[in-house]
Amino acid sequence: MDDCRQERDRWQWHADSYERELTHALRERANLLAWLAALHPSSAVLVADVGAGPGDVHLLRIEVGGQQLSWPLPPADLPLFAHVPYAYSVTKDGRAAPDQAAHIRGHTRLLAMEETLFGAPAQTWAAVRPLRPGDR
Repeated sequence: MDDCRQERDRWQWHADSYERELTHALRERANLLAWLAALHPSSAVLVADVGAGPGDVHLLRIEVGGQQLSWPLPPADLPLFAHVPYAYSVTKDGRAAPDQAAHIRGHTRLLAMEETLFGAPAQTWAAVRPLRPGDR
């Protein structure tokens, strides 16, 4: 019986550890989404997620690269989005929902390519790659 209790406690410790890591990751996700919304103030809106059923689940919607992307936000994260206006109704244009992950990857590559093509100021590169002794 003691072996069973020890095994149960060991698995409970793993479950608790997983839950702590998941909670931390979800909070970091919410902070990053709030930051992303602040970077896109002209298109970021909060809307009630009517498809989620009862509760105060909202969606953060942002237009990125001509596509409307959205993420569900649980009620506990809403205070992070006080800077985002609330939209009572959002019209859909009838197009199929994009594969968000693929669109974000493509848009990220496009932004990275733009930086490579047009270059960054010397101060930016110095921050990324500090000078070594002897470099000027």
